[in-house]
Amino acid sequence: MAKILIVDDSPTETYAFKTMLEKHGFEVLTAENGADGVAVARKERPDVVLMDIVMPGLNGFQATRQLAKGEDTAHIPVVIVTTKDQETDKVWGKRQGAKGYLVKPVDEQVLLDTIMPLIE
Repeated sequence: MAKILIVDDSPTETYAFKTMLEKHGFEVLTAENGADGVAVARKERPDVVLMDIVMPGLNGFQATRQLAKGEDTAHIPVVIVTTKDQETDKVWGKRQGAKGYLVKPVDEQVLLDTIMPLIE
């Protein structure tokens, strides 16, 4: 099954997403900040990255841009998953290279409906 990388500094959010995804047979990797997320993505080559925005150090927008522009990671789709629900945030996320944008709390079926087309 597909490998999903969750990049989020909230242990609660990470646990919730990990539980949802593992229940559906996904292999789940995690990182607690943007810099670690980029490093894990480069090393592990996940099928999809779920990226929070508000994190210490390298934020989700910056990490998404690095992955989208990296020769070795540009093929990995990034879905931003955040509490930031302003239209400007959504537009900015897409400009950084995100393939999707979900606002927390995320319904399990919406999450699956968003990531499945990206890995098929």
